[in-house]
Amino acid sequence: MPVLGHTQYGKAEVRVVRVFRDTDPHRIADHNVSVALSGDFADTHLTGDNSGVLTTDAIRNTVNAFAREAGDAVGAPEAFGRALARHFTAVPQVSRARVRIETYPWRRLEHDGQPHPHAFTRDGGHTRTTTVTATDDGGGWTVSGVAGLVVLKTTGSEFHGFHVDRYTTLAPTTDRMLATEVSAQWWHADDPADWNDSHRTVLGALTSAFAGHHSLSLQQTLHHVGVAVLTAGPGIGEIRLSLPNKHHLLVDLSPFGLDNPGEVFHADDRPYGLIEGAVRRDDLPDPGPAFAGW
Repeated sequence: MPVLGHTQYGKAEVRVVRVFRDTDPHRIADHNVSVALSGDFADTHLTGDNSGVLTTDAIRNTVNAFAREAGDAVGAPEAFGRALARHFTAVPQVSRARVRIETYPWRRLEHDGQPHPHAFTRDGGHTRTTTVTATDDGGGWTVSGVAGLVVLKTTGSEFHGFHVDRYTTLAPTTDRMLATEVSAQWWHADDPADWNDSHRTVLGALTSAFAGHHSLSLQQTLHHVGVAVLTAGPGIGEIRLSLPNKHHLLVDLSPFGLDNPGEVFHADDRPYGLIEGAVRRDDLPDPGPAFAGW
C-alpha cells in the first residue's frame, strides 16, 4: 500500500538587498534566499487540512522583515541564515528548517581615483553560498561555500601515466593548461569568530593552493586544495569540492602555415571531466550520512 514519504515545502529564491545607511561609506548585502521546512505536514497532503501550514507568503515576508530586523547579521549569510532557521523551527509543526543563501558580491566604483562611498558595481567573479539547517531540538549545522569561481593556470600541470585501453585517445602531457570552475562547500565543526573573515580566509587558501600547486592530475589538486583549506580555516571539519575540467584544446594552425607553440586554444565547454571529492579532519567522524544533501 502506498504511504507518504519525506516531504518539505517553502519559498524559493527570495531576492533581498539590504543597504546599510547607518555608516558612511554605505554597505550592501545582496542575497537570494530559499527556505525549506520539514515536519508534521502529513494532513495537508492526505486530507487537504491546511491548519498546520505556515504559508509560503509568510516565509517570504519573514525573510524580508529579518533583513531589516537582524541588523549586522544580514551582512554575513551564515548569521542571517541561522537567525531565519531558528525562527522557523520555533513554529510548532516544523521539525527542521533548511535555509540556503546565494550571496552576490559587490565592489565600490572609483571616482577621482578613490573608492566611491555610495556607488557600486556587481562583482561577477563568483557567488558565495550558505546552507544553514536547524532542528527543533536545538541541533543543526552550517555550511559555507562558493560557486562559479573560475580559475586557470597556463602551465604547471601534467597528466600522464594513466590507464590505457582500446578506446583511449588522449595523449599524455607534461605541460598543459589547467582550468576549472570551483564549486565548494565547507562544514563548520566550530563557529568562527567572524563569518566574513572566515570566508575570505578559505577563499584565499583555496586560490593560493591552486595557484602554487604543480599538478599531476586534477584529483591530486583537489586533495591539495582541501588540505590547504582545512589547515588555514580553524574550525572547518570538512570541505567538499566539485571541479569540472574546463578543457582548453590546442588549435591546429598548420592549414594556415602557422605553428602553435602552446599559445592559441579552443575553450571546449562540453563534455567535460568532473572531479569531485571531500577532505575532512581525521579527528572527526565522517559526517557523510549526517550531512547528506547539505
